[in-house]
Amino acid sequence: MSSGRRIEEEPIEKKIARILKYKNLSVTVAESCTGGLVAGTLVNADGISEVFKEGFVTYSNDAKIRLLGVSEDTLNTYGAVSRQTAKEMAEGAAKQACAEAAVSTTGIAGPDGGTKDKPVGLVFVGCTLKGHTVVKRCFFGGDRQTIRYRAVREALSLLYCQLLADDSEKPVTEDEE
Repeated sequence: MSSGRRIEEEPIEKKIARILKYKNLSVTVAESCTGGLVAGTLVNADGISEVFKEGFVTYSNDAKIRLLGVSEDTLNTYGAVSRQTAKEMAEGAAKQACAEAAVSTTGIAGPDGGTKDKPVGLVFVGCTLKGHTVVKRCFFGGDRQTIRYRAVREALSLLYCQLLADDSEKPVTEDEE
C-alpha cells in the first residue's frame, strides 16, 4: 500500500554538480538567448562553487567575439544563431575559464526576430567536454520565457548526458603508477 508520498527526482543541476565533483571537473557557461538562466540554474545546486568557474552572457555579437573568441567570419557566414556559433561559444568559454566542460545557448526566443530560415523557437545548444564538442539543434514552442526555460533544460540535459558518456577516466592500476 502506498503511503501517498511521491518520490521526487533529484534536480538535474544537483546531479551535474555531483558528477563534476566526483570526476574533479569544472564547468562554465556561455549564454545568449538564455541570458544567464543556465548559470542561475546551476547555482541552485549545493556545493556548485567547487566546480563552477564563471558564466558569460554574450548577447551581442561583439561580446561573443571579444569574450569567447567566436570568429567574426563565423558570425558573418552563419549568423549568431547557428550550430557553428554555438560550438565556438562553448569551446571559447571553456578556454577562457580554463574549464573542462562548458555549455552554450544561442537562439531566437521571440516574439520577434524570427525568419523563414530561422524561426522563433530555434535554439542551438552546445557542450564541450575535455575538448570534444557536440551541438544540438532544437525547436521550442511557446512564449519567450517558455523558450528560454526549455533551452536551459536542454543545455543541462546535454551536459548531463556528456558527463555520463565520458569514459576517459580509467582506473589507475599498479603497473601505471
